Amino acid sequence: MSVTSEATAVWSGTLFEGSGSVTPASGIGTFPVDWKARSEGAESTTTPEELIASAHSSCFNMALSNALAQAGATAEKIRTTASVTFVPGTGVTGSHLNVAATVPGITEEQFEEIAESAKSGCPISQALAGIDITIEATLS
Repeated sequence: MSVTSEATAVWSGTLFEGSGSVTPASGIGTFPVDWKARSEGAESTTTPEELIASAHSSCFNMALSNALAQAGATAEKIRTTASVTFVPGTGVTGSHLNVAATVPGITEEQFEEIAESAKSGCPISQALAGIDITIEATLS
């Protein structure tokens, strides 16, 4: 069974002066987007890269949870921050996963190995294969 996810974006105006919004089909809200936030950063406006970071961090957590289970371990908690870098004129250049997890019964070395495997196996990592993906994984 396949699942197709959707979001609708609306834009008005030029790239530099215009603005828009993106609404996931799930109905969780409508989020404003504009060039200034994308190229300079902003706290109250999202960017395509922030949405990619959301997808990457959540997908990675699921992949890591599964990889840990396959190794006979269960995480009490996994916290991952994905930092997606955008360079105006170049595009998306990388995604850095910073993961900290509480996993009883495994060593730091085992955790790092499993996390690296999960990074490669994560479907969003695979979709982002054209960029550099790095990981920093620690047991907490």
